Amino acid sequence: MLLAIDVGNSHTVYGVWDGQSWVATWRHQTDVENTEDELAAWLHEMFRLAGIAPTLDKIACASVVPGMNSLLDMLAKKYFGLDVVFLNGNSNHGIKVDYNPPTSVGADRIANAIAALTSYQAPIIVVDFGTATTFDVIDNNGVYAGGAIMAGPVTAMQALVARGAKLPMVALTAPETAIGKDTTHSIQSGVMLGYAGAIDSMASRISAELGSKPKIIATGGLGEVFTELCEQIESYDAMLTLDGIRLFANKS
Repeated sequence: MLLAIDVGNSHTVYGVWDGQSWVATWRHQTDVENTEDELAAWLHEMFRLAGIAPTLDKIACASVVPGMNSLLDMLAKKYFGLDVVFLNGNSNHGIKVDYNPPTSVGADRIANAIAALTSYQAPIIVVDFGTATTFDVIDNNGVYAGGAIMAGPVTAMQALVARGAKLPMVALTAPETAIGKDTTHSIQSGVMLGYAGAIDSMASRISAELGSKPKIIATGGLGEVFTELCEQIESYDAMLTLDGIRLFANKS
């Protein structure tokens, strides 16, 4: 079995692949202050609750938090007797990258490109909703052509509340109308509908620069919500990043 790990700035997603399907996925707060023993205790409990024996053949990881890498490596060695296969810009991942420098592309973005090129016909835009929302652009020739980075919806909300003395945190749900009738409604309109408009605008601009209509897919924590709100996003693929890690691990 493979344990695929997607380390994000806020949360880390763990997925167990049995050779045919994802049999379990778990989310855990990303915390570089954890010890390998604390993380192992949580992870083994997750295996137990899922009814899966923690017998692994490989562990592969895409991480955007360098401080987590040594922790995960210690966890793998101590509790599973394995070395972690890390996907990063220097890896032999098989994707041609047009970026400056090519090695600076985030591991999660490379994973998205690997999976997208396996499942969809280029050109492709992947919109990944996390702490930051990233646009990963794959051109007509299957080249990772770059993209865009903007603050994620939760990050934007937190910044708004932190700087607005009378503005409360509200649920990240879309209101029925853009004209807010109270403070909660107004914030939800601005954050959710305004953000959906920004996503559509960026997707339209990128599509125009590509010169042909791309397949536009979403992934990440709030991706499913914004797939419903955005006119440009065609579908939601929850497992895209983990699939990219899995595909990379198969070649490593």
